[in-house]
Amino acid sequence: MGPAKTVRTISQEAFDEVVRENMEDLGMDPTEALQDAIDTLTLQGVDLSGIVTCVPGEGGVRDNPVIQCLDRLKQVDSTISATSKDRIADSNLDELVELLDKLSQLCSLDGSGNSAIATKNGGVELLCSLCSKIPMKSELVLASALKSLASAIHGTRECIYVQSTEIFRKSGGPAIVIGILKDGSQTVEILNCGFAIVAAAATGNEVLKELFMELKVDELILDALNRQNQDSIQSVYDAIRVLLTPDDNRVVASQVFGYARRFGKIGVAVALVDSLRLGLASPSLVSASIALKAVAVNDEICKSIAENGGIDAVLRCIDDSGDQGNEIVAKSCCSLLSKLAGSDTNKSAIVEKAGLDRLIRLSARFSDDPSVLQEVMSIIAVISLRSPDNAARAMEAGAGDLAIQAMQNFPAAQQMQRSACIMIRNLAVRNQENRTIMLNNGIEKIIRNAKENHQSCKDAASDALRDLGLNNYNS
Repeated sequence: MGPAKTVRTISQEAFDEVVRENMEDLGMDPTEALQDAIDTLTLQGVDLSGIVTCVPGEGGVRDNPVIQCLDRLKQVDSTISATSKDRIADSNLDELVELLDKLSQLCSLDGSGNSAIATKNGGVELLCSLCSKIPMKSELVLASALKSLASAIHGTRECIYVQSTEIFRKSGGPAIVIGILKDGSQTVEILNCGFAIVAAAATGNEVLKELFMELKVDELILDALNRQNQDSIQSVYDAIRVLLTPDDNRVVASQVFGYARRFGKIGVAVALVDSLRLGLASPSLVSASIALKAVAVNDEICKSIAENGGIDAVLRCIDDSGDQGNEIVAKSCCSLLSKLAGSDTNKSAIVEKAGLDRLIRLSARFSDDPSVLQEVMSIIAVISLRSPDNAARAMEAGAGDLAIQAMQNFPAAQQMQRSACIMIRNLAVRNQENRTIMLNNGIEKIIRNAKENHQSCKDAASDALRDLGLNNYNS
């Protein structure tokens, strides 16, 4: 990992002292003194994440609702022995639910800074401790504790200073959560909250990804997916996506490709195909398609997905998304199909299942949405790559007309224009007949307009013009 970013910070005590000095030495009223302290420290580059910005005295910091929750939770935690879980007083359990739910709500408030306050004041360590002590039979309390921990970690992961994930790691959080997931495999709420913690903690953190994988989180994910026909566990899809995303810029080479291969080997890809079979009836369809795309990292996995009905399931979802006008499902399923089409075997399967005609039909139903058209053209580009026969089939389905109409209708949609240029190139490069048809339909002028108007299109447009057989493609 690279060096950690240096950040100027301040303690709660030092912040309170600045406010106090403004009042006592400079004669400011409390409100003015507080605002001046905030403005001055911020101007000096001090990160105030986790600081309770209030006037000291008369309760001050201790009146903050997050601090009040933490203070009482610490008192309860100190009375619970890790070796005598079954003897926690029922009154404590009732109070714990109330306190934990309140803390979770506070930490979930966008822009409140409450999660940073909780983390800076020992909240993550405390919640890890409580999660390790609450008995499995107290499902409601344990779920509340896990939910609060997920909220605290999720809410602070964008902060420069408050490193909740590192505190979580040092507090033994990964082992605690994985242990709960193993023991609570029959409880949907606990599983949902537990995998939410995995997703929140592993986001942007390669070390935690590795720790979770060492603890065999992939096997727990597979177990959770295999029970999806009974209950929906939304966060399991988020956990897959995060664990397989190389999003930690501190590392030179991420290990997520190897993790994806492990997921594919034990059957996670096949289990995700089963999740897609419910189609638009499933509230997790988009999440499942994104997760499956993350797992499909090589030809072997892509082929196994197809062999287990994955292409059929995706094409049905694409058809249904068009029928119901569901743009989000259309884009996510098209993106997944594009990934699966990276396998030459799968390209042929998509064509044989009338996939090109179905994609053109989808584009007609979303003709006013360039983001969907972009995804459709990306798939056709992949299917046509190095395959003149598929390129001919795509032209017969209407891919050439799609490119012309979309580029004319949405001249400002840069990414769509670029995708269209790439598709045109793949349609033309090995197919003389396609070149002639598109040139006769005026595609050259349209491509040149995209090249002139959008910097991001220049290379793709030049390549398209060259493979259309034009000599002045760089002009």
